[in-house]
Amino acid sequence: MTSAPRTPAPRLLCSTVSVFGKPLHDAFPLIADAGFAGVEVMVTKDPDTQDPRRLRELAEDHELPVEAIHAPFLLMTRSVWGNDPVGKIYRAIELAEEVGTPLVVVHPPYRWQPAYRRWLDERLPLLSEETGVRVAVENMFPLRVRGRRVATFHALQAPEDIEGHPHVVLDTSHAAVAGLDLFETVRRLGSRLAHVHLSNNAGKGWDSHLPLDEGVLPLEGFLDSLATEDFAGTISLELDLRTYLEDPAKLRRVLVHNRELCESRLSLSV
Repeated sequence: MTSAPRTPAPRLLCSTVSVFGKPLHDAFPLIADAGFAGVEVMVTKDPDTQDPRRLRELAEDHELPVEAIHAPFLLMTRSVWGNDPVGKIYRAIELAEEVGTPLVVVHPPYRWQPAYRRWLDERLPLLSEETGVRVAVENMFPLRVRGRRVATFHALQAPEDIEGHPHVVLDTSHAAVAGLDLFETVRRLGSRLAHVHLSNNAGKGWDSHLPLDEGVLPLEGFLDSLATEDFAGTISLELDLRTYLEDPAKLRRVLVHNRELCESRLSLSV
């Protein structure tokens, strides 16, 4: 009797967001030295993040393939590549194709972007077939605004909002703010779950992106469940480590510690 082939373990990446504020030529060696097998690049105003030739050079020099590209949808990158979200997606796909990256991460529409929402519903499912690059939509969360209890700026926040997309990114800190159960969300998404942004959350109603062992989320059990469910996508550590950026030794220790926490649950070999 032969056993069924085991689904490959997920690849563990580190997002350049975890060293946000460092130029890309510093971020790559930091992430490589911490022992990661790949990197997710956030497109920012840093020209290197937008230059396929430079990304290929850095990936080769540090043996750190770019396995995901996050299109510039953050408020701090809102002027990068213009204001049209669809244009940003096409630019990100072009960059991914030139770098050899299989996945692009995008944000869902704001409530005042109905045209973008229609485009996601109608055109997004065809893009992977046309380009070979998967475009995955990330779950978002309600925001607390002074003078209001909650403001729901993004149109997609609940599991049923994102289930219709062929590829989804689950951000664990965003899920905490939105009140989503991680285990139920993974179950509902099934094979549509392509990528995970992994971090903890303080449980105080805002998006905190804490290191994995700081916060309220049951991340050890969550990682165990990904392994049990044979999740074969990618997992990217997306941490807020700004307090460590001026101390390279401490920054490295935190990155290594969080990588090892993941590996111990997923039985990764990097």
